[in-house]
Amino acid sequence: MSTPEENPRPTPVDVPLISVGAPASSAPAEGGCGDGCGCSDGFDPDALECGLDPALALLLAEAGLDPVQVEDVAHVAIEEDLDGGVDVTTVATVPEDAVVTGDFTAREAGVVAGLRVAEAVLSIVCTEEFEVERHVEDGDRIVPGQKLLTVTTRTRDLLTGERSALNLLCRLSGIATATRAWADVLEGSKAEVRDTRKTTAGLRALEKYAVRCGGGVNHRMSLSDAALVKDNHVIAAGGVAEAFKRVRAEFPELPIEVEVDTLDQVREVLDAGVDLILLDNFTPAETAEAVALVAGRAILESSGRLTLDSARAYADAGVDYLAVGALTHSSPILDIGLDFRDAEAEADAATDTTATDGADA
Repeated sequence: MSTPEENPRPTPVDVPLISVGAPASSAPAEGGCGDGCGCSDGFDPDALECGLDPALALLLAEAGLDPVQVEDVAHVAIEEDLDGGVDVTTVATVPEDAVVTGDFTAREAGVVAGLRVAEAVLSIVCTEEFEVERHVEDGDRIVPGQKLLTVTTRTRDLLTGERSALNLLCRLSGIATATRAWADVLEGSKAEVRDTRKTTAGLRALEKYAVRCGGGVNHRMSLSDAALVKDNHVIAAGGVAEAFKRVRAEFPELPIEVEVDTLDQVREVLDAGVDLILLDNFTPAETAEAVALVAGRAILESSGRLTLDSARAYADAGVDYLAVGALTHSSPILDIGLDFRDAEAEADAATDTTATDGADA
């Protein structure tokens, strides 16, 4: 197992909690989203109460995830898989009162993320209380054959929730594993790998959480919490500096990043007072020129043409961030499976151990 220094936990972030699961009756007569919505003047933490176990909900919140959103994702996953019916194979083959212990086990090496999300899925489908034993934490490096999470519950429930739980767990762990590869390459430089909004619809918060688990940092969570002026905005506004000035005038308190394609544009936005510059498709040599030109007057982020092989060259050029959309749109899953324990084999093993102990005595 890795030491805490070798294997840092993901840094919690202060993500605004939005109650997507609030009942319709919470909407006020005057209009608006209701007292439970994040945009309400009087935000009500009680609106975040959900059907998840309070201890699990707290763990999710501490990781920067909204327990209500996680519960909603879990419901959607299970409802999609059952499609209004039942798990016909399981109902036909497994006695209703059967109980089993299963281990979520790594099939390959990587970084795990989404264990509590998998628990949330199981909590939706389990008709009775279930026991969990947590062997690792999100952000840990794992090896093939390593047990990650052990669950004891009704066999039917575990079989019904298995695929939905694994789909999310494998997806998020794949993102964390890919991110860790970039973070490892950048180690020792000031540069950090950063995600984008190229995420799966409905899973952005979870996928960006997985990036944090892998040692990356998050870019904006939505279109509303920060501005990013790109080439089409520049064309629409009539120039890169003009586009920046319009955003600054309309939203003076928000951070503004401006995408540039040339060193001339770097000079233009610097003169306009930009805070953060996105260097799009610059070579490492051009990036070093931009770093020298900016001389610390703005934060710099590289984007485009980035690979694991070239990442260090961009970092050594002096940028602060590397924007990698592939973290969330192209990372392969990490292979994780669920293995049921053989109760009879375990009982026989226990009997053999007792007999051996008696003989030794």
